Amino acid sequence: MSAGSNQDVDIDLGQLFSAVWERKKTILATTAVAGVVAFVGASLMTPAYKAETRLLIENRAPSLSGLPDPAGANDPVLDALNIQSQAQLLQSTDLIKQVAREMKLSERKEFDPAAHSSLPNPFVMLGLQQNPLDLPPEDRVMKAFREKLQVFPIEGSRVIAIEFSSEDAALAAAVPNRMAEVYLSLQSGAKLDSHAEAAKWLEPEIAALTKRVSEAEKKVADYRSNSGLFRTSDTNNLSNQQLNDIAAELARVRGERANAEARAQNVRNALEAGRPSDTLSDVVGSAMIQRLKETEASLQGQISDLSTSLMDGHPRLKGLRAQLAGIRTQIDTETRKILASIEGEANVAQLRETQLVQQLNGLKADSARAGEEEVGLRALEREATAQRQLLETYLARYREATSRIDRNSTPADARVISTAGEPAEPYFPKIIPITIVVALAALVISVIVVLVIALFSGRALRQSDGEVAAIEPRRRVIEPPLRPEAPAPTRAKDVAETAAKTVVAKPADVAAREPAATTIETVVASEVVKAPDDAFSIEAVRDYIIGRKVGVAAAVSPGGDEGSTATVMLARELAEAGRTVVLVDMTGSACPTRLMAKSKTLPGITDLLTGAAAFADTIHPDRLSDAHVVPRGTADGATAMRGADRLGMIIDGLAGAYDVVLVECGPASIANLSRLTRGKDTDIVISAPGFDEARLAQTAEGFEAAGYRNLMIMAGTSLTPPTNRDSHGRRAA
Repeated sequence: MSAGSNQDVDIDLGQLFSAVWERKKTILATTAVAGVVAFVGASLMTPAYKAETRLLIENRAPSLSGLPDPAGANDPVLDALNIQSQAQLLQSTDLIKQVAREMKLSERKEFDPAAHSSLPNPFVMLGLQQNPLDLPPEDRVMKAFREKLQVFPIEGSRVIAIEFSSEDAALAAAVPNRMAEVYLSLQSGAKLDSHAEAAKWLEPEIAALTKRVSEAEKKVADYRSNSGLFRTSDTNNLSNQQLNDIAAELARVRGERANAEARAQNVRNALEAGRPSDTLSDVVGSAMIQRLKETEASLQGQISDLSTSLMDGHPRLKGLRAQLAGIRTQIDTETRKILASIEGEANVAQLRETQLVQQLNGLKADSARAGEEEVGLRALEREATAQRQLLETYLARYREATSRIDRNSTPADARVISTAGEPAEPYFPKIIPITIVVALAALVISVIVVLVIALFSGRALRQSDGEVAAIEPRRRVIEPPLRPEAPAPTRAKDVAETAAKTVVAKPADVAAREPAATTIETVVASEVVKAPDDAFSIEAVRDYIIGRKVGVAAAVSPGGDEGSTATVMLARELAEAGRTVVLVDMTGSACPTRLMAKSKTLPGITDLLTGAAAFADTIHPDRLSDAHVVPRGTADGATAMRGADRLGMIIDGLAGAYDVVLVECGPASIANLSRLTRGKDTDIVISAPGFDEARLAQTAEGFEAAGYRNLMIMAGTSLTPPTNRDSHGRRAA
């Protein structure tokens, strides 16, 4: 049998819908009653109003110190934790008690129902519940207050929402607004207390620091005076300054002496070599030398003029030459005086250098001593500087703290960005939505109850075999009987003999038999059913396949092409019944290919198994119906059977695209059939028209012995007159 026959019963959806339709008045009445009750109940409920106030948490402290904000002031992690902390602070007991006390909530029945109730509580009287009056009034109010309060941060922002619900719309808006005011007051007061405490602590600290700074600065002055470390600048003292000045003077004097010695040596070398003094800068720069040079030039000019008119021995020329010699002697004398002057300058510079070196050596000793004493001085100065800086810091903090003691100068680090307004409509109950939801729930529950009753009563259940029989009275399935008291071969033989007797009869003999109501007992799945005379016709097998939704069936034709022809007729019957069907030709004679395909040379299953053709290229339409066929193909059969392992995947692929896949195996033996099917549970169609009872029984016994259980015997042709068929010859194979 097919996989669908494993179920004993099926659910009849038509009966389920019928059961619901029969009780539609009850269902609608229940739905209407539930809707009315919900509407009335919601209308009688005390309405509750909800209002919301929103606070923005931000740093509102003015920067009076001029200092930059701390590096981690805007850290997102710390900021997120701070927002959560502020939300918890808004739900603190002290804040809620202050708001409840100021708004006198204990006088309202809504917040203290136990104190305003005139009827005793039965649970308290029985000792099952603690008496609420044993608790202080503030605790009772706190419990009710917290149930109506919701404080939560708005995700992705620094905003905190305060929601409050109450039976009084005005109170629902007043409570969150008052909570925000008290919260801001508490925050501002906390900052004022912090500044006041800081100023109070700084006052004695500043006084003590002032005294310590004075003492430290006095120690620095005394130490500098005793050590002689007088300051000439912020970074230098007197000893170092003197040392620097003498060193600079010594360098200058040494330079002057070297310069004078070089000039004197130059003049000396010129005199010794007899070079003219005109080339010496020190000589040329002398006023006396310049006048003598002018006189010399004048005398030389006169001598030159007179030499043209007078003889060399003329007294006039002799007198002029004598004067010229005297002038040159004076120039020599003056040059030597200049040399003596330069040498004197060099000697003076040398004496000055000697004195400066002596002074420098003395100052070096003083500077070394001052350096040692400078170490102690710097230590005292560092201490005094540290005390002074600390004092200045304390003074700045003190001035800032005292400036923020005023309440107006210290706002809270939050502000109200949305005040709660008095709500116009209650948020609960929503009468219309509640009514609709309750009515729909009642409708669904009523339908479910009706469906469950129909299922458990058996009304909506039907037998699976009965469903198959209802599709077509002539359809029957012949399986190996399962009675334990008889051996399997005997049961198969009985079934085969019964089938053979029914099938081999000719239409003329059927008319001579008993009326159509005459039946033959046939054993199927451990129960006795009645099979009509045409139970093994092509129509009966067609109806069985359609009713059981058989997806894949292997057709075996022990008689050869005659059985293959019947399988082709079965495929066309299924196509005519509206099913998509494909027939796979696995026969050696290619009979189905000749009957259905346009050409016997079309690619088919052997080409697909050998890989010579694509899947889509092997599927072809039937010439006479809407069925499809996978021909035998043109490849060698022996080569193709080497890829028989792929046949299962090919059949599964076809089963996913077609309603029915018929694999025509021809006169295949039972041993070879196992290679072409997907297991013992495969539906087998034994296509054996014209078989006598003995051969039919023998064939059935063989398949039963091999373990095949899902058998369909197709041993005859249709009993429907040919005149009722179409005129296109689709019955003719």
